[in-house]
Amino acid sequence: MRTASDRPAAPDRRIGPYRLITRLDPPGTAVPCRRFVARTSDGGRTVLLSTPLPGADPARFAAEAAAARHLLGPWIAPVTDVAEPAGPAGAVGPAGALGLAGALGPAGTAGPAGTAGSTGATGSAGPTGPTSPTSPTSPTSPTGPTSPTAPLWYATPYVPALPLPVALAVHGGPLPEATVRALGAALAEALAAAHAQGLTHAGVSPAAVLLTADGPRLSCYGAVRAAAADGEPRTGLPGLDPGALAPEQASGGRPRPPGDVFALGAVLAYAATGHTVPERDELPPALRPVVSSCLARDPADRPTAAALMASLAPPSAHHTMLSSAGALLTPGWLPGRVIAALARQSAELLAAELPELPEQTVPAERATPARA
Repeated sequence: MRTASDRPAAPDRRIGPYRLITRLDPPGTAVPCRRFVARTSDGGRTVLLSTPLPGADPARFAAEAAAARHLLGPWIAPVTDVAEPAGPAGAVGPAGALGLAGALGPAGTAGPAGTAGSTGATGSAGPTGPTSPTSPTSPTSPTGPTSPTAPLWYATPYVPALPLPVALAVHGGPLPEATVRALGAALAEALAAAHAQGLTHAGVSPAAVLLTADGPRLSCYGAVRAAAADGEPRTGLPGLDPGALAPEQASGGRPRPPGDVFALGAVLAYAATGHTVPERDELPPALRPVVSSCLARDPADRPTAAALMASLAPPSAHHTMLSSAGALLTPGWLPGRVIAALARQSAELLAAELPELPEQTVPAERATPARA
């Protein structure tokens, strides 16, 4: 894998009010949208920017992005800024998907020693989870609705983060069992909060999980719904990881909470073994029953997200307090190489300088700020 200095510089581009700095995901990763690290022209705000994959349905992407603004809960990457699509009143549909970033040239992927492109990857804190002290507030683009030729996009605040596949590459293989357990407890807590709101995430996959120093962030809300409408087969669609797609969703079924639990089991299998469909004996013995129950083909045989969190997180010492993944996310929950990659990424992003641009090359969108 090439290091940042070996990679050709990506062409300078702008989407809406943001200047693209680097791509988040390495080539070949199954991601539901193109993901970039981007910055406002005045340099005051850095975000993770997502745009649809080529050929994707823009209406479904816009609807899922708009709905993602309302997703609350710990360990969620919040959508704070959404392009307003063209059309009557610039309305965005009510559905809901989040694919947390976009992609520029090949400059933004982690190298073998954990180097992060010209600036590296990003993530963001959940609305009720820990937040970065430097997380920016929601920007508002100064111009009107998206033109028919302008790309749709949505943004989340930047904090140093690595997509789970990149973290495994940096670490040199599967993550330690303690890290996998903490990861699973936090993601189960995030899903339990969403399910309690009556929401199905429908976007859990290895690439949707971003690792930060203080815990994971779950992104890509609604990616399954955005890929194809209910009733349409989803097997083999671009951007969907087949190993993380529940059987009932692959055949076109409406995404429901048991599908999220199946996908979380695939994420934990990936973190522990390096692939989403491992042999049972490949899984660490202590995690084997939990992961296997998540991957049951019959949705009725899978645990709830709340039960899964309880089985992964230690019980509280105080009977008046609920079990929480936070007890597992202590300093050192991530391996040293991953921590080093996060630090390097942050330093490279701070040092990144964007060249001056002529007049804006892509029409700006009017951003719809997050609702309180």
